[in-house]
Amino acid sequence: MRQIAVLLFTAAAVAMTSAQSPKQIVNVGPTLGLPFSGAVKAGGLVYVSGTIALDASGTTTGDIKAQTARTLDQIAATLKAAGSSMPMAASVMVYLKNASDFAAMNDVYKTYWPKDPPTRTTVVAPLARPEALVEISMIAIPNGGERRVVHPADWMRSPNPYSYGIQTGQTLFLSGLISRNGRDNTVVKGDIAAQTKTVLDNGSAILKEAGMSYGDVVSARVFLPDASTFQQMNATYRPYFPAAPPARATVKAALTGADYLVEITMVAVKDAARSAVATPNADGTPAAPNPNLSAAIRAGNRLFVSGTLGSTAANKGDVKAQTAESLARIGRTLKAAGFDWSQVVEGMVYLTDIAQFNDMNASYRATFAKDFPARTTIQSGLMGADANVEIMVVAVK
Repeated sequence: MRQIAVLLFTAAAVAMTSAQSPKQIVNVGPTLGLPFSGAVKAGGLVYVSGTIALDASGTTTGDIKAQTARTLDQIAATLKAAGSSMPMAASVMVYLKNASDFAAMNDVYKTYWPKDPPTRTTVVAPLARPEALVEISMIAIPNGGERRVVHPADWMRSPNPYSYGIQTGQTLFLSGLISRNGRDNTVVKGDIAAQTKTVLDNGSAILKEAGMSYGDVVSARVFLPDASTFQQMNATYRPYFPAAPPARATVKAALTGADYLVEITMVAVKDAARSAVATPNADGTPAAPNPNLSAAIRAGNRLFVSGTLGSTAANKGDVKAQTAESLARIGRTLKAAGFDWSQVVEGMVYLTDIAQFNDMNASYRATFAKDFPARTTIQSGLMGADANVEIMVVAVK
């Protein structure tokens, strides 16, 4: 089945932008006319869109094992076209429709990385296609690049197929961390404050192994099964980032184990010139700072923009308007940092109702007229009152 799927998707055309641009678009197989690219290669990394198991006719069939294999085969074909490969994968996000499929997904997934698997975060969420059981996005390193596994010396290996950290150059990707003891892989139970502390202490150990600290973290994603724990999580989270906290998105999503109250995944970049960027208000005045996150963090030639809401009193319930406002705010952030829309390489869209996928796309497409960034879209709860959409992006000069 793997060979058949790879042949199906490598037979399609690969389109790239001009050699004058640092952003290269890679499309392998059907894109279904949606406003995102299969992958974008930029800044020494390959960003692969959220991918689901499509056959040659653009439909999705099969059980979780079949869909996981087909999805990973499609990603392998995309990476090959982009000058990368599965062994060079650095960071993977897995979105499962059903938590009960976790073990079966792992059975297939682990065969693709018999040694030194990438970092991984797995959450449970409704997907854009109702028949899809799994969606996978990825960041990979081009063939020939540096790829190093980062593992605290006194920790056990994870029982699941992921590495705790993958480092390339000055960039470190961390797996989604849950409340476990790294030394023996036992669950560390407790309330949201205790579990958040365990997660962040574990993150500190991985960062230290890579020669980094929380002052180097540029981006984080926080997943909470219970949105009512948001402020308690923040109270524990804030002291780890006393100055210029990373860009961040926090959403409500189910995790793969009932014992866990929070999962956090992070990216760190060692750069002495790392700086926070604020989003100006529409009238040019400075926006009020958020003690839990920076609107964006610039590190080297990359800009990491926080999850941005677009809800206002005037657009309650209007996903098109909220998407447009979210993107307007991101546009001001990009401009303040010296970037523009053509340099956006990856997007993450969270929708409170996946049925509004097409409405969101209508506004999204108007901003990205061509050379779309890679993108993943899932359904999740948001932390903002009356918010229906949240968008997070990465840009590369």
